[in-house]
Amino acid sequence: MNMPRRRILHVFNRYVFTGGEEKSTEAIEVCLRESYDVERCFFESTDWTGDEAPHKLTQLIRTFYNHESRGRYEDCVRDFKPDVAVFHNTMPVGSPSLYHASQLLGLPVIQFVHNFRPFSVGGTLYLNGQLITEPLRGNYWREIMGGAWQRSVIKSAIMALVLKRLHRSGWLDSVKAWVCISEFIRGKFIEAGLPPERLITLRHFCDAHRDEPPIKDVGYYLFLSRLVEVKGVQVLLDAWQRLEEKLGDQAPELWIGGEGPLEPNVIAAAERSSKVRFLGLISGEQKQDAISGCRAMLAPSTWWEPLGLVTYEAYDNGKPMLAAASGGLCETVVDGVTGFLHQPGEVDALLADVLKLEAMSPDQRAAMGANGRQWLAENASIAQWKKEFDEIVERVCTAPKIALKRED
Repeated sequence: MNMPRRRILHVFNRYVFTGGEEKSTEAIEVCLRESYDVERCFFESTDWTGDEAPHKLTQLIRTFYNHESRGRYEDCVRDFKPDVAVFHNTMPVGSPSLYHASQLLGLPVIQFVHNFRPFSVGGTLYLNGQLITEPLRGNYWREIMGGAWQRSVIKSAIMALVLKRLHRSGWLDSVKAWVCISEFIRGKFIEAGLPPERLITLRHFCDAHRDEPPIKDVGYYLFLSRLVEVKGVQVLLDAWQRLEEKLGDQAPELWIGGEGPLEPNVIAAAERSSKVRFLGLISGEQKQDAISGCRAMLAPSTWWEPLGLVTYEAYDNGKPMLAAASGGLCETVVDGVTGFLHQPGEVDALLADVLKLEAMSPDQRAAMGANGRQWLAENASIAQWKKEFDEIVERVCTAPKIALKRED
């Protein structure tokens, strides 16, 4: 029996800097369009930057509840008539108003969980080099005082109030399925009090290369990510400084691609050392060439990494992965088989893993990369992802829907 072709409204608030969540969101949309009618309702964080941005006070008010965003969203629902809305990030421009509107309209929401929103002011449960868990229980004081959101105590206090209101409002009842990209994330959201029956683990898929990639190893190590603290940028730079001190001219090169607030740190390291090369933000053929030629890829994250799509990119190209034993990375990197795991934040542990890989023969490194490709085929196929997502959509769409009386 053929299921009806469902209509999905795809909702996402883009970040100022492009990261893994946005890439995942784009890939998911491409996949959804093969089986569903899809309409976008996207918001742009960059609209709140530059000379044309709303006044700062206006931004704070709209962070609480953006009537303009709600109006746009309701117009999309009225015109497109979706069966379900698929949400990713909604902050700050989308605001909690989107959940409220969904509840009033009786439109079920499938919420993808790419990080720790809506249980963390900064979205990372990470502050000043430390993982913190009290936000999962609604205690945001440390995040506020540490300026977890946009490095501002005032903005962090506002976001904490936004989250408090969101949880007390009941608007999150519009979310009928929370799609967690790792079992680790699911466990943390259960810890935060969400109903387990609405939390579903669905790791990202990978549109893998059909043919096995040619073995190419120029000898450098590659880091591709947003240049932010939680991605372990400083840990990486410190490890390479010690590596160069230990091996001198024999030290392998480190190539870094990305953009973000720690870009000056990377540029400074590249100016000091011939072993560090800064690529800037790369994509397309340039990115593929960089991955194809590397010896291994790196993910020294210091926060609880939700999943780590860079692992998929490494495996797809037959490359070993050197990663922190952090969050979802522990579910994708098989220590000693597809790469190595080190304690998060431990510079010497990352250094030791690089040295272990350097001591391996080319055939041993190639075998590790081949193991990664096998893991990818067994755990991240598009067909399996589609099957599981279709089941989520049908469950949500066939559940009783109750539209509430409109409140302005």
